[in-house]
Amino acid sequence: MARNEEKAQSMLHRFREAQAAELGLGKVRLRRPAYAGSVNTVQEAERWRRDILSEISRKIAKIQDVSLSDYQVRDLNDDINKLMGQKYHWEMRIKELGGADYTRSAPKMINFEGREVPGTRGYKYFGRARDLPGVRELFEKAATDSTQSKPKIEINRALDAEYYGYNEDQAVLLEYEQALEKELIDKLHDAPDTTYVEEKGNKQQQEEENYHNRKKEQNTATAAANGNNVPSQKEIEAYLVERRKQQLLDKYVSEDLKQSEQETKQLTGQI
Repeated sequence: MARNEEKAQSMLHRFREAQAAELGLGKVRLRRPAYAGSVNTVQEAERWRRDILSEISRKIAKIQDVSLSDYQVRDLNDDINKLMGQKYHWEMRIKELGGADYTRSAPKMINFEGREVPGTRGYKYFGRARDLPGVRELFEKAATDSTQSKPKIEINRALDAEYYGYNEDQAVLLEYEQALEKELIDKLHDAPDTTYVEEKGNKQQQEEENYHNRKKEQNTATAAANGNNVPSQKEIEAYLVERRKQQLLDKYVSEDLKQSEQETKQLTGQI
């Protein structure tokens, strides 16, 4: 194959082809246009698409050769990717001219020959290019990652109806839940409203304390108005401190603590 390519590229061979074309004895080989938009007929666009497909097939077959060096394999793989891009442009041009949509209906065998590295898109590795140093490690790493972490679709695929609570004993379970719910509702109706009783008792106790405080203040004010037992400066200060203390207790201390303090004062005889 290498001998035939060298022969086709030799100066003498190209001269003979040009001479034959001038004499009308040989077939004129046209050069493929670099821009697909320069072609205005579907037949010509399909011709150049077929030409690209044949060139891609030859290069894919050539890249399998074990005698090629790593540099040659890389160059061939780059050429194949460039030709794949040109093929797409010609297919889009054929579609614009009213021809067939090869992006949907054409076989994908050439695309299946190449593999993309996970995480990258657009560049494919064909044949021996997948075994190049640095590329092989990328594919191996992607393979290990895919085996370690299962996709969410595969995890959900293993779940059956029993996981979501649907089983053959569904009717028995519903009957048991309804009976238990009815029992709990009956207990709730029969239980006394302890919250209301506690609130009512606390409110009544607070009203009694407020009444005693107002009564004490009225007695003090009456005594001061009558001129009897006029309090001294120390007694007034002690009264103001006690009043302020009572206001803080009413604001921050809980009802249980105030009740216990009241009982302690009654036992010690401070009231």
